[in-house]
Amino acid sequence: MSLLLSRLSRLCPGKPSLVGRSSYSLLISNGFSSSLLQTAPGFVVRANPCGEGLGKLLFQKNTESWFTHLEKKVPLELVDRDEMGTVGSCNGWVATLKDDGILRLQDDLNPAASHTHPKHIPLPPLVTLPHCQTQIITNVSMSSSSPEDEDCVVAVKFLGPQLSFCRPAQSKPEWTNVKIEDPYFFSSRVMFSKKDDMFRIPGSGGNLIGSWNPNKHKNNPKIQRLQYQNLPKLTKIKRELLDLCWTSEHLVESRTTGETFLVKWFRKTSRRLALMKTKALMVFKIDEEGNAVYTQDIGDLVIYISKSEPFCIPASSFPGLDRNSVQIVDVDEYGAIRLHDSSIFSHNIRFGAPYFIPPQNIDQV
Repeated sequence: MSLLLSRLSRLCPGKPSLVGRSSYSLLISNGFSSSLLQTAPGFVVRANPCGEGLGKLLFQKNTESWFTHLEKKVPLELVDRDEMGTVGSCNGWVATLKDDGILRLQDDLNPAASHTHPKHIPLPPLVTLPHCQTQIITNVSMSSSSPEDEDCVVAVKFLGPQLSFCRPAQSKPEWTNVKIEDPYFFSSRVMFSKKDDMFRIPGSGGNLIGSWNPNKHKNNPKIQRLQYQNLPKLTKIKRELLDLCWTSEHLVESRTTGETFLVKWFRKTSRRLALMKTKALMVFKIDEEGNAVYTQDIGDLVIYISKSEPFCIPASSFPGLDRNSVQIVDVDEYGAIRLHDSSIFSHNIRFGAPYFIPPQNIDQV
C-alpha cells in the first residue's frame, strides 16, 4: 500500500503525510513509456488550463506515486469538479449528454487515444418509454473495448425502469429499449459479462442479479437469486454503523480467471466535510448456483470500482499493483481497501471525472 499512501499525500496537499514525507511537490513524467504494450490502469486527476476552454490532462497511474503530465488537450467541461460534463464511462470512453438529447461516446480522457484527433461518436436520439425518463443516467456499459467494433453493443441504464441498447457501428443504428418491471433494479448499474455474453444488473440490496441479452430475451431477463454464505462476524457497533451507511452493489468479472464478484460498498457522510467516506467494503464470490461467498482473498486480482464500469485485472500484469485489493474513486473520494485485513486507506478529494480507465493498448495512438 506504500504507493497508494504516497499518491494520497500528493493528491491531498496540506494534509499530514501518511508516509512520513514533508514534501508535496508534484512529480511529472513526460507520458507513457513506449516500451510497454499497454498503459497501466488509472484515472484523470484534473486538466491544467491551457487556454480556449481546454486543459492538459494530469493522469494518475495506479502503479506509480507521481502524476503523468500528458500533452493531450481536452475541453475543461469534461473534468469540471463543480458540474460534471460526463454521465458515464466504459473502457476509456466517456459518455456525454447535452440539451440536444444526443448521447455521445468520446475518447478524450483515454490516455492512449490520439490527442490531435479525438473521436466523438453520436448515438441516435434517445427514445423515452412511457413512465420512464432518459435525462438521468446511472451508467454506461459496452460489450467490447470500442464502440467502433462491428458487434459492439452499448447499454445505457437510466435511473428508473428504462434500459437501452444500441449498436453504434451499424449503418443505421437504433435503440432497443427495455422497461424493467422489478423496482429492485431501478437504481442499479449495468455491466457486461463476457463469460455469459449478457448484460447483468445487481438488484438493490444484492439479493438478485438480472441478465439481459437484447437479441434473445429483451423483456424476459434471467433472474438469479443469491444465497449468502460465510458472512463476516460483526460487532454490534459495526452493524449499527453499516445500517447508517449508503450501500451500493457492483458486479465485476475477471476476464483472466472467469470469476464473478459482487462488491458491497458502504459509505457514510462525514459530518465535518459533508462528503462521503468509505466505512466498509465486502467482496462476495458468485458461482453458477447463485452462492455468494464472502471472501477476503481474491488472490492476484485487483478490483477497480468507480463511476465507470468496474473491472478486474491481475496485479502481476503491472509491477506496483497491490494484489488482493479493491481500488476506489468517486466524485469525492479516492483510496483502496486491503482485503485480507479490511484496512481502508482513503482521502476525501473532489474529482470531475471519477472514472478508472482499464489498461489500453498503446499502439492505438
